[in-house]
Amino acid sequence: MQEKLFCFRTGHLLPHTMSGSNTTAFTNPPIFILLGIPGLETAHIWISIPFSAMFFMAILGNFTILFIVKKEPSLHEPMYYFLCMLATTDLVLTTSTLPKMLSIFWFNSREIDFSACLTQLYFIQCFSVMESGILVAMALDRYVAICHPLRHSTILTNPVMGKISLAVVLRGSLLVMPYPFLARRWPYCRTNIIPHTFCEHIAVVKLACADIRISSYYGLSVAFLVIGVDVFLITLSYIQILRAIVSLPTKDARLKTFETCSSHLCVILTFYIPRLFSFLTQRFGQNELLHFHILFANVYLLVPPMLNPIIYGVRTKQIQDRLLRLFTHQGT
Repeated sequence: MQEKLFCFRTGHLLPHTMSGSNTTAFTNPPIFILLGIPGLETAHIWISIPFSAMFFMAILGNFTILFIVKKEPSLHEPMYYFLCMLATTDLVLTTSTLPKMLSIFWFNSREIDFSACLTQLYFIQCFSVMESGILVAMALDRYVAICHPLRHSTILTNPVMGKISLAVVLRGSLLVMPYPFLARRWPYCRTNIIPHTFCEHIAVVKLACADIRISSYYGLSVAFLVIGVDVFLITLSYIQILRAIVSLPTKDARLKTFETCSSHLCVILTFYIPRLFSFLTQRFGQNELLHFHILFANVYLLVPPMLNPIIYGVRTKQIQDRLLRLFTHQGT
C-alpha cells in the first residue's frame, strides 16, 4: 500500500502519494500532525505513565519552591530569587510541552495549529536559553558569596538583581525570536507530519521544501554561542570558587563551603549534559534511532524541572526547615 502524506496546494491540505511531486508551495499550512514517538505507538499509554508522574512532580515541586521562598522572609536573598526564576522557567517548559504530549498519548489528539506550533517552538527554545542564563547568574551569586562574602549584600543589590534578571530574559527572547519568523517564511509543500511529540525546531524546518541552511546555521550558532559562553562563565566562576575554598584553613570549612555549591553543580549537570546530547543526536544522529532521539528529547525537558526542586529541597537546610514547619503546623 502506498504511504499517504499530506501536501499543500494553494493553501489546502490534500491527500498526496509519495510519487507525486508537482506541488505548489504554501508558506503557512493550517495544521501540523504530531506523530508522537514513531515506532512506539502501541506503547504510548505505557510511556505516558512515567511522563505524567514526572510532570506532576515537576509542577508540585516548582510551585512548592515558589511558595516557600515567598512565605519565608529569611529566603529573600539573591540565591533564592534566582531559584524562583529557575522554578518559573521550568514550569513554563513543562506546561508548554507536556499537556499536548499527553493528549497525543491518551486521546490520539495529534493536530496542532501552525501558529500554535511555532509558539510552542519559541517557548521551548526561549526558556531553555533563559534557564542557561539563570544558571550563570546563580554561579555569579555563589562566586560573590564565597570569594567576597562581606560585600555580597552590597554587590548583589536589588537593582543589580533586576538588571541581571532583565538581561537573562531579554537575551533569551531576542536570540530565539528569529526561529519562528524564519520557520514561518519557509514554503511547506512536502508533508505536514512531524515525527515528534512537540514542535522541535529542526523537526519543523526539515519539513520545508526550501534551502533551510539559514535556519539550521542560526540554530547551531545560537546553541553553541549560548552553551559555549555560559559554560565558560560558569567554569570561570568555579575556578575562582575552588581557589577560595582551597585557601580555607580547615577541612571542615572547605567541605562546608563546597556544600553550598553542590546543589547548583547538580542542577548544571542535569541541564547541560542531556540537552547537549539531545541536540547533537537530533542534528547528526541516524534516522534508525528516531524513537530514541524523541524519547530522550522528552526526558531532557522533563527530568531537570522534576529534579531541580528535589535537589534544592534535599540539600538546602532553609527550605527543609520551612517545609517541616509547614507540615508540622498543618498537622497540629
